[in-house]
Formats: sequence, C-alpha cells, structure tokens
Amino acid sequence: MVTIPFFVLNILLFLSSSAATPKSGAGHDLVRSSCVHASYPSLCFRTLSSYSGPANTPRELAQAAVKVSLSRARKVSNYLSTSVTGYNKRERVALSDCVEQIDESMEELSKTLGELKHLKGETFEFQMSNAQTWVSAALTNEDTCLDGFEGVDGKVKSDVKRKITNVAKVTSNALYMINRLNESR
Repeated sequence: MVTIPFFVLNILLFLSSSAATPKSGAGHDLVRSSCVHASYPSLCFRTLSSYSGPANTPRELAQAAVKVSLSRARKVSNYLSTSVTGYNKRERVALSDCVEQIDESMEELSKTLGELKHLKGETFEFQMSNAQTWVSAALTNEDTCLDGFEGVDGKVKSDVKRKITNVAKVTSNALYMINRLNESR
C-alpha cells in the first residue's frame, strides 16, 4: 500500500509543476510571427521574448520594441558618460559628441513611446508618421555617433562601435514594428 500514496504524490507533483510552467501564449506567438521579417529577427525575438511587460497586440509589441531600444540607448549613454577618463582629447571629444547624439536619440524614442501610447482613430496616420519619423531620427543619431570616431583607432572605437551597433539594431527592429503596426491598421 505504500506505492499508491507514492504514486499519487508523484502525479500531484507533476501536475503542479506543469501548471507552473509558462506555456507559449498569444504574446509569445505574436513575437515570433512579428519578428520573422524584422531587420534582425533573432535579436528581435530574443529581446522581445524576454521583455517583462505584456505584449499581446501589435501596438503593445511596438511599444515594447521602443522601450527595449530606449533602455539600451540609456545604458550606452550612461556607460559612455562614465568612460571619458584615460583617453586622449580626440577620443574624449568623440565620446562626448556620441553621448549627445545618443541622448537626442533617447528623446526621439521617448516621444515615440508617448505617441504610441495615445494612438487615436482620427489622428492615427499623423501619429504613426510622427513615430516613424522620430525612430528614423533616432537611428540617424546613432549612426552619427559613430561618424565622430573617424580617424580614431583602438579599443575605444571598437567598444563604442559594438555598443552603438547593438542599439541601432534594436532601434531598427523597433522601426520595423512601428511600420508593421501602421500597415496592420
């Protein structure tokens, strides 16, 4: 008779553990189907699948993509702001200019997020145009940051390029999600 309670206990443990395991839901499927044609699909899927907020609609997914881009830009700006010691004057100027460009990029992304949160039927096209323009401007600012490192070689340039390229990729994916949202209407 000892085996029956043991068997029941195992079944109960199995059922409780499988109930606690997250299932692939509508949000996960939306991320997968939306990211497949993004500029950087694997990065898109990785960043938006691990995003902590709910993204169950194309609008929420576009907002999440902009939030991810904004978060990455903020981290890079903070990193570059504290990385000015130990570099020559040319490198410090390039870093300072880059921080300025990334800060402008963050402003554009913040405006975009605000616009996406308040989309209205009668002004939808205008708001989407604003969002597309601002995210495109953010991408331009990120690219302009790298332009400041022309003629600079070494670790600082490669480090900044790697970090900015990552931000630009998630920003490009955010623009894709915004374009997709605009087309899905």
